[in-house]
Amino acid sequence: MTRGVLPSRRFARLVGVLLPLLALALLIGQPARAAVVDNLRLWAAPDHARLVFDLSAPAEANVFTLENPRRLVIDLPSSRLAADPARLDLTGSAISAVRSGVRDGDGLRIVLDLEREVAPRHFSLAPNDQYGHRLVVDLEYPGESAVEDPIDPIEAMIREQEMAARAGEAPAVDESAVALQQAQPHPRRDIIIAIDPGHGGEDPGAIGPAGTREKDVVLQIGRRLQRLVDETPGFRAVMIRDGDYYVGLRQRIRIAREQRADFFVSVHADAFNSPRPQGSSVYALSQSGATSEAAQWLADSENRADLIGGVDGGLSLNDHDEVLRGVLMDLTLTATLNDSLSIGGQVLERLGRVNRLHKSRVEQAGFVVLKSPDIPSLLVETGFISNPDEERRLRDSSHQQGLAEAIFAGVREHFQRNPPPTSLLAWQRDQNRGGGSNEYRIQPGDTLSEIAARHRVPLGTLKQVNEINGDVIRVGQVLRIPQS
Repeated sequence: MTRGVLPSRRFARLVGVLLPLLALALLIGQPARAAVVDNLRLWAAPDHARLVFDLSAPAEANVFTLENPRRLVIDLPSSRLAADPARLDLTGSAISAVRSGVRDGDGLRIVLDLEREVAPRHFSLAPNDQYGHRLVVDLEYPGESAVEDPIDPIEAMIREQEMAARAGEAPAVDESAVALQQAQPHPRRDIIIAIDPGHGGEDPGAIGPAGTREKDVVLQIGRRLQRLVDETPGFRAVMIRDGDYYVGLRQRIRIAREQRADFFVSVHADAFNSPRPQGSSVYALSQSGATSEAAQWLADSENRADLIGGVDGGLSLNDHDEVLRGVLMDLTLTATLNDSLSIGGQVLERLGRVNRLHKSRVEQAGFVVLKSPDIPSLLVETGFISNPDEERRLRDSSHQQGLAEAIFAGVREHFQRNPPPTSLLAWQRDQNRGGGSNEYRIQPGDTLSEIAARHRVPLGTLKQVNEINGDVIRVGQVLRIPQS
């Protein structure tokens, strides 16, 4: 009896070893689980279009272009299409039609008929809090700007000179040659305000209890702010995002710098895991720690937007890329932060007239979109979309208008007090000066040397008192004449 049981036990142990190995062999021998394209989403921007595939599982893609006619082909092996490409809104994109078919028996081929040349790139994204597996295909338009109104090249040169001087990096010049240079016409340029409605595209931002999406509300406020800026002489607005598409956090900074913005404001609607918090807040960049635990939490939340919005590569605030290296230029950053805090105080005071304030002072935190070394920048949280009452108010057009007016009133007040030297506001200020005995308004043909000699003032002293650092003088500019 005992000898009869032992073989059975050995057999059972043998089966216990072999069955997992057999199952593993069968699993290895099977093809990878097919990916299903559950949904297709398209976002059209001025300089690119983004096509997003929502997938049930990861899938490797082969993306290439064909000519005559111009097409983009997207091959997904072992995949099938459950979404309807006909439902895609192609308005504003380079895509005229979308076709699909089966390839190699179990594969999927998507063909995009194109109306213009594109430079495609694609990448996969792992699941996050908002979405599952995604394939992102970007169609970038060669030679196109991310904004539809590129800056004038002469104005760009003027701004470059101003920014270099502000950073303490003005090129070496022959002082005597500058002193003898005749006064130039005043540019009277506009002060450029870069308006950045947060989130967009596949990143909805925070969502209120009634379903209000942050990306929609802040775009509406941003457009109202744009109209106010453009209607005011001496100011011009540049929209970083003017539609329902996503712009990477660092790309937002680059657009503002390419447009030579004098000021950058990012508009958001706050959220918290409780419906109780309410009120507006204003944030500037912090080089070190945040001024409060809430500021750090908010910065961490907003900085994760690239992971939702679909930007290739991880996001680290501790990296050493070009933008962050620029931020660490102490001279420039100190001046920029001072201006940011000054404007922030003005904006916060005005917001307090139209809405409750969540914080009574300008907070500081390490927001990626504020990391521009040469542009004063603020992030304005217009209210808590997670609060039912504020969510309702944020949808209200009159309240949106009040918020936009408050933001611009604070910005305008700062620049009226501290206009850039080449701006229309600076020229207007000078027209109201020059009546005092210790002031002189520059006339056509004047040079610094002649002015200094005429008033019996050392040239170096004249330049120092008027903060002239090798720049040309301009007709209509008012100089302070130091008393001997």
